[in-house]
This record gives sequence, structure tokens and C-alpha cells, in this order.
Amino acid sequence: MDTENPSAPTHPQSRIPGKNHPRRGPHSGVVHDNARHTTRFTVIGNHLAQHPELSGLAIGLGVHIQSLPAGAPVDIKTLAARFPEGTTRIAAALRELETHGYLRRTRERTETGRIVTRTVSCNRPGHRTTPADASARPARRTAPEKPPPRKRLPAVPQPSYTSPTLLQAAIDLLAGLRRADPRLLISATDVEHLAPGVATWLERDLTPTAVRHALTSGLPNEPLHRPAAFLAHRLAAQLPPLPPYRAPEPPPPVRHPLRNCDGCDRAIRTAEPGLCRDCADKERAP
Repeated sequence: MDTENPSAPTHPQSRIPGKNHPRRGPHSGVVHDNARHTTRFTVIGNHLAQHPELSGLAIGLGVHIQSLPAGAPVDIKTLAARFPEGTTRIAAALRELETHGYLRRTRERTETGRIVTRTVSCNRPGHRTTPADASARPARRTAPEKPPPRKRLPAVPQPSYTSPTLLQAAIDLLAGLRRADPRLLISATDVEHLAPGVATWLERDLTPTAVRHALTSGLPNEPLHRPAAFLAHRLAAQLPPLPPYRAPEPPPPVRHPLRNCDGCDRAIRTAEPGLCRDCADKERAP
């Protein structure tokens, strides 16, 4: 009776949570019921979704902006029309994202001269930087890039005689063109290059007012990226012809003072005192 029966069932073991039921969910907290996305989804990093310093509105706006296609408007008015929060809260949330590197906003000037705001969304701030453990050696210093060579201005007409007074008048005229149109503001180097061309116009019997009108009238509506080159082209292309030649007028005849003839006391015009023509003929007669 005291012999063990090897075929007898063993005693039941107590349940160990997580061992006997590994798929059993947690006792509290969120439970995920996930399905795999194959279309229309955006990968969002946990560093944004669980950011410890960003507000809920900033996290939500960051997720929304990263899900938008390129070129979609993300200004404050557009976001305020999309979400129930006002412009003040949305502006503050955008500043949070900009502070933590999820947004970069810059103001740029377009080709038409209009200033627009460019917004860049970063799904992982700092991903363009070099990792700290990539190399322990300091970065090699690169030589500063040389500025691109300055484009040469077109040639301008040259006066036949370089009068200092004429050149100064040309310099004063060029320096005052910005009063007619602010786009015609040029540097001192450009003025020095253009002054002989203006002097050529002035020596062709044109007044400074006429030259100023020729250079400033009919300007294009678009911005002048190189105003000095534009003026150089006008000085050469619209150079007026030489004035017609005028023969010098003969000098007026000389009028001698009236004097009395030494022979007959008649009044005559002569440079020196002497005889009139009749008295001179009588003296010459035999």
C-alpha cells in the first residue's frame, strides 16, 4: 500500500502571470488594437508623438503638418480655419515646434520682389548633423569661398575732350537719378564708369535735364537687377548724333572814329589822323 503509483496524475501547478498566458493584456492602461496600414499613412517618430516638452496642440500640429503634401499652405490663418483653436494658440504652438527644430520658417524675396514665408517641416530635428561618434578628429577647416567675379559693365561712349567740369556735371547727374526712381541707385564705382558716357551726351549740346529724361523715361516695371548695366546700354544705344556744323560768322566791320582831315578839315573815319581821299589824291597829282 505504500508503493507509489507512477501513473498517477501530478498535482496542479499555480498559474504564473505572463508565463502560462503570455498574450494576456495588462491589467490597466491603453490596449492597442492595431491594423497594418498599406496606403495613406505617415511615419511619425515617437520623439514627436511623446515629446516631453511640447504641448498637445503643438504635437498635433506637428503630426498634421508632416502628413501634408509638399506645397500645402501651413500659415496661421489656414491652420486656424482647419482647427477649432484660435490664431493665438496656433501661433504659439508653431513657435514651440520651431523652438524644438520641427519647423524652420524663413522670409525670402521672390523674382517679382514679393516677400513670402518659406516653411520647412523636419520629421527628425538634427538628422543632417554629423553624429558625435563618427570621428573624434576635429573637422578640417575649409578655405572661405571667394566671391564670384563681378560682371563687367558694357562699354559707354567716350567724350572727345575730358573736361573736369563736364565730368563733374555727369557725376552729379548720375548720383541724382535715384531721386527719379529708387531702382537707379548705383555705386560710386559704377558712377565712375558711366560718367564719360554722360559727358559725351552733354558735349553734344544736350542739357542735363534732357539727359536725365532720356535715362529715366520708359523704365521696365520689373525690378532692375543691374541698374548700372541698364544705364550703360541706354547711353550707348540711344546716343544722339552730333549737332550740325555751323560755320563761324564773320566778325563785324571795324568802325573807326571820326577825325578831321588835315587838308580840308572834312570829317572822315580813319584809324590815324591824316588826309581824306580827295586831299590825298591832290598831293599825289603832279
